[in-house]
Amino acid sequence: MINLTFARQSDSKFRVLCLGAHSDDIEIGCGGSILRLLEENPAAEIVWVVLAASGPRKAEAIESANRFLAGAQKKEIITREFRDGYFPHMWAEIKDCFEELGRKYRPDLILTHYRGDLHQDHRLVSELTWNTFRNHMILEYEIVKYDGDLGVPNFFVQLTEPIVRKKIQTILDCFKTQKDKSWFTDDTFSSILRLRGVESNSPAKYAEAFYGRKMVY
Repeated sequence: MINLTFARQSDSKFRVLCLGAHSDDIEIGCGGSILRLLEENPAAEIVWVVLAASGPRKAEAIESANRFLAGAQKKEIITREFRDGYFPHMWAEIKDCFEELGRKYRPDLILTHYRGDLHQDHRLVSELTWNTFRNHMILEYEIVKYDGDLGVPNFFVQLTEPIVRKKIQTILDCFKTQKDKSWFTDDTFSSILRLRGVESNSPAKYAEAFYGRKMVY
């Protein structure tokens, strides 16, 4: 096991690019890791990109991102209005969006969707992340859903219980349009964190898991 830390020297910036297809994807997939990162390194600079956010979902995305990034010294929240569920048919437009991100940002870490995710929008975001950012550290987060597409992750971020509670409560508070969904419950979000905590032998019982496809030291 290799233990890593998000901590940096006080005069060093840690730049993170978070990519999500839909308004709650980043929060569900890696919200706890972002909270831990900012707790350990408040000088971090975060760019938060949601590609399918319109109407009430856009307002929810912005409110939630602001709450998760409250501890960031510098943050940028970007929302686009690509049609939910139709990303493969909008490949060229979304590719152009990624090319723009690639020209503008040089992050130290990118958090994006898992390539084995069966949701078509999620898969395309993962594909274009790797296509655009070829010399960056990329970790792919996971999202529990009906498709049953969880894999075997190889990178874990262990979380304290206060961070877990903050993550889950913020999601439940902000995404009110999802409250009638059967999966949108406290125990859904906590169960996967507990499972990954067991797999990584987390002292505080909880962890988020990622897929590190390619790492160079």
